[in-house]
Amino acid sequence: MRFFDKIFRRRKHRYPYAEIAPDEIFLDSRNLPEFDTNQFEGRLEKPLSQKSIYLLGTGFLLIIGVFVFRLWNLQIADGNQYRVLAEKNRLDQTSIIASRGLIFDRTGKELVWNEKVDGQPFASRVYINEPGFSHVLGYVSYPQADSKGIFYRTDYIGKMGVEKAYDALLKGYNGTKTLELNALQQVVSQNVVVPPVGGQDLTLSIDARVQTKLYSIMKNLADQVGFHGGSGVIMDVQTGEILAMTSYPEYSSEVMVEGKDKQAIAGYNKNPDAPFLFRAVQGLYTPGSIVKPFLALGALNEGIISPDTVINTKGYISIPNPYHPDQPSIFNDWKNQGPINMEQALSVSSDVYFYEVGGGYQDQPGLGIDGIGKYMRMFGLGQPTGIVFNEAVGTIPNPDWKKITFPNDPTWRLGDTYHTAIGQYGVLVTPIQMVRAVAAIANNGKLLTPTILKKQDDDPVPYQQVPIPEKDFKVVQAGMRLGAISGTAAGLNMSQIEIAAKTGTAELDAGKKYTNHWVIGYYPYDHPKYAFAMVMAKGPYNNLLGGVDVARQLFDWMWVNTPEYIDPKDLGD
Repeated sequence: MRFFDKIFRRRKHRYPYAEIAPDEIFLDSRNLPEFDTNQFEGRLEKPLSQKSIYLLGTGFLLIIGVFVFRLWNLQIADGNQYRVLAEKNRLDQTSIIASRGLIFDRTGKELVWNEKVDGQPFASRVYINEPGFSHVLGYVSYPQADSKGIFYRTDYIGKMGVEKAYDALLKGYNGTKTLELNALQQVVSQNVVVPPVGGQDLTLSIDARVQTKLYSIMKNLADQVGFHGGSGVIMDVQTGEILAMTSYPEYSSEVMVEGKDKQAIAGYNKNPDAPFLFRAVQGLYTPGSIVKPFLALGALNEGIISPDTVINTKGYISIPNPYHPDQPSIFNDWKNQGPINMEQALSVSSDVYFYEVGGGYQDQPGLGIDGIGKYMRMFGLGQPTGIVFNEAVGTIPNPDWKKITFPNDPTWRLGDTYHTAIGQYGVLVTPIQMVRAVAAIANNGKLLTPTILKKQDDDPVPYQQVPIPEKDFKVVQAGMRLGAISGTAAGLNMSQIEIAAKTGTAELDAGKKYTNHWVIGYYPYDHPKYAFAMVMAKGPYNNLLGGVDVARQLFDWMWVNTPEYIDPKDLGD
């Protein structure tokens, strides 16, 4: 006991205070608590050194300096540049779609016009709601926008007809406007920078009344007889202006421009009679006997026959067969016409006469296939006419053509020449070629360039002069006039007007199942003003109705409703 008392006394003497200092506890490892040193538990605070404070201050000063320099650069050095960019972010430019030009007929009747639609930044195109115009007028494709309403195409595009052919004139020039937008991209204000320039209006040479009536007559006849197509063209023989030009069947311009009636559009595409085919300029047809007036002019011009030369047609010609003398080649006429001269041959459309004039027979020389091709091309057959629409060219057969077309039977024979001379075999022409060619007969050899636009008084009339003397034209004109009085075109023997005409019935296949029925001509006979070409295509072989019936119904109607086009001389035109 005394021992412990001594020890305690000594400790008490060494530590005069009752409290225990913390460092005494820290030094006693037995009393250390379990601190989490990662959370700074159990650590003594150590004050920052003066050097660290200086370094931290210097860092802050450098950062502030960078910001001050950048601010100076943005506001002063490059201030103008960034101001312009900021303005552009606030301003937006957009196109003002120009209004498309209107289209009128020659009397001033609107055929195509524009209508504004609420909320639509361009006008809708509206087409006359009458039959017979779709191929001539065509249609457009509208400006196109994406799903966000941003226009990636700001122009109308003409797709067919006049809309396509004169697209550059009709479309005009788009303008530009600036829109001021707020932060929500809402338009605050707008300003027109470049005003739009509307497209040019067009006045066509077409008369809407004649156009509609011609189409209706063709459609009714096709429905009655079973024709698969048809086309008619009337052209001024002095200017080349087209008074009417229509094709059956047709599509609807309204349906195509809107593009919403998918069923109707699919029906057009599936229709075997091809309603999209512009038959007047793109339809290729076997012409048959309507080529005979041009062979007659060639034969007269070449001196191989005179107007008064008489050929005894007998109803056929027989060509000896050197390999089988008992099996001659027989080329029949549609009728035994007996002895006839050129005017009579044109009037009754004798095949035998033109077999001989075209290919020669016994003592009668012929043009030959080269001569036939020469004079057909001289009148524009098998060649483009120059009309603004995309047109087909056609075919005038010759030995080179046969080698390509019939490689298994390339030899050109006399019979091929005979068939070509009457517009059969491989001859293909368009209605616009035929109306141009017959107009050149009417005006004594002026091969005009057809136009769908109405001419002004001082507009030039382009044409090529066919190098055939006027006296030869007079012979052919007389033959065509006789044909309309008492020949194959006698259905056009009208009391109101004197017409000169030539018909043609072309067989389309060896089985004689279908035919094309043509008529070409001009009027008035003594002072020609208008030429015409009508074809009703692919009708039943035994049918007798066709182009003559279309023309007669049309001219009877015109005499009452548009007399200014029937005899313009008497009416002061």
